[in-house]
Amino acid sequence: MRVLIVGGGGREHTLAWKLVQSPFLERLYCAPGNPGIAGVAECLDFAADDVDGLKKWALQEKIDLTVVGPEAPLVLGLADSFREAGLKVFGPGRAGARLEGSKVWAKQKMKEWGIPSAAFAVFENFEEARSHLARFYGGPVVIKADGLAAGKGVTVASGLSEAEQALYDIMIEKKFGEAGNRVVIEQCLSGEEVSVLAVTDGKSLVFLPSSQDHKAIYEGDKGPNTGGMGAYSPAPVYTGELARRTEEQVFWPLLKGFNDAGIDFRGVIYAGLMISGDKLNVLEYNVRFGDPEAQALIPRMKSDLLPLLDAAAGGDLKGLDAEWREDPAVCVVLASRGYPGSYEKGFPIDGIDEAEQEAEGRVAVFHAGTTIKDGRLVTKGGRVLGVTAWDENLRRALDRVYGACDKIKFEGAYYRRDIAHRALKR
Repeated sequence: MRVLIVGGGGREHTLAWKLVQSPFLERLYCAPGNPGIAGVAECLDFAADDVDGLKKWALQEKIDLTVVGPEAPLVLGLADSFREAGLKVFGPGRAGARLEGSKVWAKQKMKEWGIPSAAFAVFENFEEARSHLARFYGGPVVIKADGLAAGKGVTVASGLSEAEQALYDIMIEKKFGEAGNRVVIEQCLSGEEVSVLAVTDGKSLVFLPSSQDHKAIYEGDKGPNTGGMGAYSPAPVYTGELARRTEEQVFWPLLKGFNDAGIDFRGVIYAGLMISGDKLNVLEYNVRFGDPEAQALIPRMKSDLLPLLDAAAGGDLKGLDAEWREDPAVCVVLASRGYPGSYEKGFPIDGIDEAEQEAEGRVAVFHAGTTIKDGRLVTKGGRVLGVTAWDENLRRALDRVYGACDKIKFEGAYYRRDIAHRALKR
């Protein structure tokens, strides 16, 4: 098969790393890719949101399957455009992508379809939103920009002044652009977060193991939210009984709602859950593989990923499943100093080969924000690399991953040293 991956981050490098292991793969392309992906695929000079350019190229090159990594091209309608041209694509159309593209739409549909989630209110006017806070404030609240904000448009405000500032940043300062035209003010739920993903052909579901992301920039889950500072899989808090209830209360009602609305959803459904004792609620849905959850999940996959994605894109997962290794995996994100705020770029990166070679085939380094300058690998993004390790138990996997992280050097490198701290406490 000739396969195109759309995107250029750590998630897409992970997908490429796994797909090249498939005996069914003939040729792998990635647009735009990154220096890490270039080691396993041919990178193309197309932006991920260049829908028309990518479609024209895919038709010309007779691409058998396109796998869309990031959410933005899906919200723009890349999958619709490709399917109309007769191209097979893994990822939902614009209608299904609204699940991630609009926090307001997602919350309204959760309420309509009986999916457990926090109480909420929607506002288009700053003063009305602020008045709502003043009238009803009684503890921490969650402020969400309606549209896409690269995983950073959510603030968990512990005080009224912090909540008002978040509203001001989103609605007045337009910190996240048009995504801030509307906001969701949501009840703050307590407990432990878990990410659960499932591949779907629009009719059936193949569930992936659980994982747990670490959104906050600092250790102890302090500081502003990021796109994710690390993840591990599986999450011990996610018991078999919770898995059963999640399928029954979170995934199947969503799929039924899509079908009733005439939405043909083919791709990944990502449910971010809050677990508190025997209670579960949906914090958010996403419509693609998580980043960095993918870096912790996919290396645990024992079976071939390509037939699964191809079958889902083709609308028929019947008889297909996935096999998983028991070994837990941990991903630690190496970030640029200053992220998720402003940061400098262009610093040389050393030590990746040493990090991968020492680990007996149980470490992989996935590029997220890197580029080549004057023949050197240098930093380009806020999240620069994702270092993943797996082993027979979580403690050994952590020892491996941090041993590898310590070998990688670039100016201003920062990473959390407490990834998987909740699992260790258990």
